[in-house]
Amino acid sequence: MTTKNNPWLWATAGIGAIIAVRALARQQNKYSFQNKVVVITGGSRGLGLVLARQLAAEGALLAICARTEEQLKKAEQELTERGGEVLAIPGDVTNRVQAEQFIQRVIKYYGRIDVLINNAGIIQAGPLADMTLADFEEAINTHFWAPLYTMWTTIPHMKERGQGRIINIASVGGKVSIPHLVPYSASKFALVGLSNGFRQELKKDGILVTTVNPGLTRTGSNRNIKVKGQSEKEYAWFTTVGASLLISSAVEKTARKIIDACRYGEAEVLTNFPAKILALANNVLPELTSDMLSLTNKILPEENGNEINSRGYENESDLIPDYLQNRASRAAQENNEI
Repeated sequence: MTTKNNPWLWATAGIGAIIAVRALARQQNKYSFQNKVVVITGGSRGLGLVLARQLAAEGALLAICARTEEQLKKAEQELTERGGEVLAIPGDVTNRVQAEQFIQRVIKYYGRIDVLINNAGIIQAGPLADMTLADFEEAINTHFWAPLYTMWTTIPHMKERGQGRIINIASVGGKVSIPHLVPYSASKFALVGLSNGFRQELKKDGILVTTVNPGLTRTGSNRNIKVKGQSEKEYAWFTTVGASLLISSAVEKTARKIIDACRYGEAEVLTNFPAKILALANNVLPELTSDMLSLTNKILPEENGNEINSRGYENESDLIPDYLQNRASRAAQENNEI
């Protein structure tokens, strides 16, 4: 069979050409963070703080915000001691006025914003029957409205300059809904759609929007999640799974992948192998994936009518293996979650 009549060779050549074009485009999008003004919401602890550390090491000029002023001051001090230049502003980006004021203060202080990272987040763990509409409203406010507020204020400025990069930290839970995390997953689905749509419409203006869907990451944030229902059991499963080396990633590794996704202007990224497998399974075999997650739900704690939220650290118990509890506690200590 001649090359001319061999469809497999033509297909292989076409795929090779696509890969080559994408590789070239990736290199053309390569970005240096040296002296770039980078805004990070929720930058005082966990993943946001680790991103700030790594970006400071690359010479970025940082602006961080958080609701907890004490943690924010501690993060500012640490980043400054590491040699970073940091503007730390307390505020709640779920409040439209405060979100707009935060962005405007950054522009006034630095004169511009080069990169916006929407990282602020909240997790509520518990059975659907023990959730309330207020839980869904809080999740949507945090994961949809807050990023929209900051983007809405930043984008006109970026358009004037003809360039900019935006990173929206969603979740694998925004690709596959997870039982006992329904408000979180639903709101992250909303952020994924928002982020992807913004990328498609803003690329012509020189603004690249990247959607990041992290898998489980060892940040120590388990201490600050909100739990309800059988609170101790909910906290125990969340902490045990989140601290497992088999399915979770080190926060430093996750942060590096996020920064590289921004560096190369990628459209969307899943940060670890388990997250990629889960998303792929859901795309290829959605009914089977749903059935497996339904089975998982059966082994999670049952509802008990407790609709009162409590913090993770208020629900420590011997249900969590010591070595996993210690691993989670170390991460919390290292990343300003305590």
